[in-house]
Amino acid sequence: MKTIILAGGSGTRLFPLSRENFPKQFIKFEDESLFQKTVRRALLFSKPNEIYVVTNKKQEFMVKEQLSEINVQAEILVEPAAKNTLPAVYFGIKEIVERSGSSKVAVLPSDHVVEAGENYISAFRSAEKLSDKYLVSFGIKPTRPHTGYGYIKPGKKIEHGYEIEKFVEKPDEENARRYVNEGYFWNSGMFLFDSRVFIEECAKHVPEIVEAFEGDIESAYAKVPEMSVDKGIMEKTDRAAVVPLSTLWSDLGSFDSLYELMNKDEYGNAVKGDFVGIKSANNLIISDTLVAAIGVEDMVIVETKDAILITPRSSAQKVKEIVSKLKERRDKRVEYHTTVYTPWGSYTLLEEGKFYRIRKLSLRPGKKIRLQMHYHRSEHWIIVRGAAKVRVGDDEFLLKNGESTFVPAGVKHSIENPGILPLEVIEVQIGEYLGDDDVVFI
Repeated sequence: MKTIILAGGSGTRLFPLSRENFPKQFIKFEDESLFQKTVRRALLFSKPNEIYVVTNKKQEFMVKEQLSEINVQAEILVEPAAKNTLPAVYFGIKEIVERSGSSKVAVLPSDHVVEAGENYISAFRSAEKLSDKYLVSFGIKPTRPHTGYGYIKPGKKIEHGYEIEKFVEKPDEENARRYVNEGYFWNSGMFLFDSRVFIEECAKHVPEIVEAFEGDIESAYAKVPEMSVDKGIMEKTDRAAVVPLSTLWSDLGSFDSLYELMNKDEYGNAVKGDFVGIKSANNLIISDTLVAAIGVEDMVIVETKDAILITPRSSAQKVKEIVSKLKERRDKRVEYHTTVYTPWGSYTLLEEGKFYRIRKLSLRPGKKIRLQMHYHRSEHWIIVRGAAKVRVGDDEFLLKNGESTFVPAGVKHSIENPGILPLEVIEVQIGEYLGDDDVVFI
C-alpha cells in the first residue's frame, strides 16, 4: 500500500501556536509533531519510499527537517499553489501510478490526532478489500454530539462497511444530537483509494482535473479549480463507501478540541508549561513562561515568544478574526514564528530594536548560506557551536567555537557548515534599514 500525506495548508485556528508558515501539523505538543506521528502511522502499511508527502514551497523545508528528525526518507511532492485537497490527492496518485503502476493508496491528513491501535489497522485492511469497487472513507464512531465535524450517513450495508447515503456539513447542536442517535459517523477526512477507481471517477465527475494534469505540474495548478475530495468526488460518485473506525480521533480544529485531548489537573486545568493557580479551574494554559492565575475559569491562555492569546474558551473559535485583523495590519506574526525554517536550517529572532537585530542561525551539516551582500546593514557573526567556513570579501577562513568575524555593509559574504554536527551562529545586524529585502545574492 502507498500513502499520501497531505501536509500543506495554513495555520489560523490555533494562533499564536500556529502561523501561516507554521501550521498545527508541525507543532510538537508532545515529543513529536502531528506530522511526524502521521508518518509513523503511514509506516504501518507503507515503506518509507512508498510514502508521498504533498506540501507547498514554504513548508517544504519543515517537512524535510521533521522527516530527518525521525530518520524517514519519504518522497516529497511540492505543489506550486494551494488548491485544496482534490488536486493534491490527484497529484500524489498520478505520481504514484507513473512510478509504480496501479496501487492501493491511503490518504492521510497530517494535522489530526489518531490512535493507531488494532481497530485502526483492521479498518484500513477492510478498506483495502473494498477499494477494488469503492472509494472508501473512514467514519469515526461519535462519542458525543459535536458541531465542529462533518458527518457521514451510512446507507446499504456491505461487507466491511456501508455504502454512503450522504455527507452532511457541520451541524448545529440539535442536528448533531440527531445524527449521533441515527447512527451517523464523523467524517475523518481519511481515505483509501484504488488508483484505477479514483482516476476513473475523476474522469467521470471532474474531467477538468484530469485534463489539467495532462500537462506539467505548473500549468496543471494554474488551470485546476480549488476543490476538496468530498465536494469534487465523494459527494458525486455512486461508488462511495464508509468503513467504521472506533478509535481516539480529533481534527484538532480548535482550542476546545485541544483542551479535550490534554490531561487535566484536579481542577480541570489542561496545562503545558509552568502554572500556578488559585481558585482557577477548567482552563487551557500553554506557555513557555510561568503563568499565575487567580480566580480564572474556562479561559484559554496561550503564550509564545512573540504573542499572547487570552480568551474565554467559549469564544476561542473567533481567533480567526484576530488573524484577519493582523493581516489587515500586514503583521508578519501571522506568517511566522520567531523561528523560521530555511533550505539550510533555521534562524531564530532573539531581540530587535530600531537599528539592530539579533538572530541565532542554525545550519545543518553540509549546508551553506549562499554568497550575498547588504547595502544598508553590517553583520557580526559569533560561532557558539561547531565550526564555520566563512567568506568575507575575497578572504575565506575557518571559525571555531567562540571565534567571530565582522562583515561590513556592501561586502559579499557567505557561511557554510563543513562539519558533521549542527552549526550555531549568533548574528548581530546593525544598520538604519534591516528589512529582509536588503539582500543581493551573488
